[in-house]
Amino acid sequence: MAALHSSAFLSISILLFICFLSSSSSVDALGGRLGGKTEIEDVKSNKEVQDLGKYSVDQYNLKFKKGDKRSLTYKEVVKAESQVVSGIQYFMKVSAIQNGKPKLYDAVVVVKAWETPSNSLVSFDPSY
Repeated sequence: MAALHSSAFLSISILLFICFLSSSSSVDALGGRLGGKTEIEDVKSNKEVQDLGKYSVDQYNLKFKKGDKRSLTYKEVVKAESQVVSGIQYFMKVSAIQNGKPKLYDAVVVVKAWETPSNSLVSFDPSY
């Protein structure tokens, strides 16, 4: 009889957990819906986002020799969103200078704090 109650309790607990995860009230640590993208407010004063923007430009520049005309000079992140995945994925619109001209780029960086290195550049492309 005790095993039956334990099994029923476990089933109910799992069901409640699934309902919680699928409800519109489930939010991540950044205040957004789990799995969905959340816009980051005050992106220009957000040191972590600005550091990730610089990281993305630095990683992009590793492909080129110093002084190459294709290399970029980081300026700032102008817009960013985050998404909780296995870690936190940042979608950023990065402003950078190439050959004296400002340009925008779309960068995606995943941060997994428990790994070394913790940052990984997923993509870095011109913004159209």
